[in-house]
Amino acid sequence: MSAPRAVERASRIRYPEPMPEARSKSWTLRCDGGARGNPGPAAIGYLLLNPGGAVVESRAEYLGPATNNVAEYRALIAGLEAAARHGASPLTVCMDSELVVRQMTGEYRVKHEGLKPLHASAREAAAKIAAVTFRSVPREENARADQLVNEKLDKILGSESPR
Repeated sequence: MSAPRAVERASRIRYPEPMPEARSKSWTLRCDGGARGNPGPAAIGYLLLNPGGAVVESRAEYLGPATNNVAEYRALIAGLEAAARHGASPLTVCMDSELVVRQMTGEYRVKHEGLKPLHASAREAAAKIAAVTFRSVPREENARADQLVNEKLDKILGSESPR
């Protein structure tokens, strides 16, 4: 007879509803490029996340010999093109390349002749998206994009990245 009372008491306890997951109003593009040696064998990686935080598309690609900055721009261009295909707007681009972020926001001029065409291509790709913001983030915050780059380089080169 005590068991029904225990159930009855337990049924009166009101637990708070679980908190909903934090949602963003913006899509997020996390991209990274890297080269082993500078220049050296290079690769790109990006992840496109919808406002709910789910990965909609991710990609890693081997570039061949390139500098770190060229790889960073190529990752940005590929990621922006993916975002445009998915209609991702507004979009927050997160990169650990302070140089690329500051060049894309106009805070830094693009002085290197080899980067000027890549910067122009990135601006064209960004223009296809209604609203884009660029954020420089610490490397740890961009770890998954960096991991894609290093996994691709490891696969191609048959070695592990020095970390």
